[in-house]
Formats: sequence, C-alpha cells, structure tokens
Amino acid sequence: MHIRRSTEQDFERIMEIYARARRFMAQTGNPNQWGPNQWPPADLIHQDIAMGKGYVCEHNAQVVGVFFFDQGYRVEPTYDHIDDGQWVGDETYGVVHRIASDGSVKGTGRFCLEWAFDQCGHLRIDTHGDNVVMQNLLRKLDFVHCGTIYVHEDNDPRLAFEKLS
Repeated sequence: MHIRRSTEQDFERIMEIYARARRFMAQTGNPNQWGPNQWPPADLIHQDIAMGKGYVCEHNAQVVGVFFFDQGYRVEPTYDHIDDGQWVGDETYGVVHRIASDGSVKGTGRFCLEWAFDQCGHLRIDTHGDNVVMQNLLRKLDFVHCGTIYVHEDNDPRLAFEKLS
C-alpha cells in the first residue's frame, strides 16, 4: 500500500468509500457519527483536495482508503478546549480526520494512521463514543485517550486520542 494526495479524479471513489463507511458504522453500532447528515459533504472533500490535505491509500493501483491529514501548531481549533482530561503534549502535532476504507484490504486504517504518525511523530485524532472499531484500532496503535472534545457539526462529544514519539 502507499499514500498519496487525493485529486479531483479520485472524488467519486472517495465518496463511494465514505458511503460504504457510513453503512459499516451503522452495522457496527455507530449510526450517528456520520449517518444522519451524510458526513462528510462533497464540498468539504473538494476543499480537502484543493488544499492538498486530502489523502488516499492505494493498493494495487486501486484507492482503498481515504483521510484528511494536516499538521502544525494548534492546527485543529476544536482541540483547543478539552474536557475530562488534557492533551499529553502541547507542541506542533498532526491531525487525522475522516479516515475510512472500502474494507477490501485488511489493515488499511492502521497503514494510514502509521503513515500520518511517521510524518510528524505527534498525532491527534477524535472519534465518536459509539465508534468502538476506531477506538480499538487507536488503542492497538498505542494512542492514549486524553479527554473529550466537541465538534461544530453536532452536539455529540468525541473521544480525543493522542500519540507521541
């Protein structure tokens, strides 16, 4: 597998992967994270691509995974406030959002998160409390649960995780 920046030519495939991810999340007890509002919206994916922050994971020349990645100091404003805990580190970090796979290649999510961590050595991510699949993956990859954050898209709290070198 390998990671590259997404392009507009990937758009339809990316949206197919997100539709599959919404179905998978609903089937595994997480119908509310992306389902009710058909998250993520097409305009946000176009924006990710235009900003060079959308990425795809390819296996045998086929896009099998997708995610948003950015890094910098205070790069994610919703992470400025955390309840019921605190972040481990306060320096520059990377952030992953909207990670999903088509389910065809085992370990795609792991590969994407390890790639993102290798870019910066300090990674933050959040997930819905019902997303047990993602929580298990994060714990397997030695992420630490740091507290609770809130996103603008809905009122559901998110579990905040972090990993440092």
